[in-house]
Amino acid sequence: MNLNVTMVQPDLIWENTEKNLARLEDMIMKIKDPTDLILLPELFSTGFSMNASSLAEDMNGPTIHWLKRLASDLSCCIAGSMIVKESGNFFNRLVFMFPSGKFDVYDKRHLFRMGKEHEYYNPGTKKLIVEYKKWKIRPLICYDLRFPVWSRNCMDYDVLLYLASWPESRKNVWEALLKARAIENLSYVIGVSRVGKDGNRINHTGDSMVFDFKGYPVLRLPENIETIGSVELNKDELNEFRSSFPVHLDADKFQLIQ
Repeated sequence: MNLNVTMVQPDLIWENTEKNLARLEDMIMKIKDPTDLILLPELFSTGFSMNASSLAEDMNGPTIHWLKRLASDLSCCIAGSMIVKESGNFFNRLVFMFPSGKFDVYDKRHLFRMGKEHEYYNPGTKKLIVEYKKWKIRPLICYDLRFPVWSRNCMDYDVLLYLASWPESRKNVWEALLKARAIENLSYVIGVSRVGKDGNRINHTGDSMVFDFKGYPVLRLPENIETIGSVELNKDELNEFRSSFPVHLDADKFQLIQ
């Protein structure tokens, strides 16, 4: 079964959950063709803010209810990260919402030191593999892209996601590393980011894109434009390539120490 994925590339309103959810819903409702999975960028409801103590929600807050409602209404999965407070700690948490209202979560492991993210958020320690429509999906967040060991495919996923708030100043790194992760992991790789300036005057050009398992671009959204774009991932082509070019059989064995 093929997988239809839609990327949403918005301009976010700084630290305004209500307006961002309304804006994103308006974009999502413009999706014309049926889709299996809708992807939103990092901290889609607030922007990449360090004001976690004021903006955080719990797992029964308005953003979770918004995700549940849309996933149910559209009969598809929706994934994006948000600021969550849990047991007195703050997390940059990716929520992968199913149409049933069930959801899986991944807490960002690599916190962006240069933006002082590690001073406001707690790092995650557990990886997540989501099984959906006979696909295995590994969701990660932004800065995780720079760390190939954490992204390493032990043939336990087919699609690698990076939901990001990636700045224009490092856009060359974004594209280079997305392509590299696709090649080294024999996997589709999808990177979704935002456009526009945030509250710190940092500009983002979007550059949301999809690479196939050979490192070829499948879809690239236009820069500096709020837009959506969909792509169909082909499972048979992925499996055929892995069978004919089984690089993973010669991969170095390792154990990740937490």
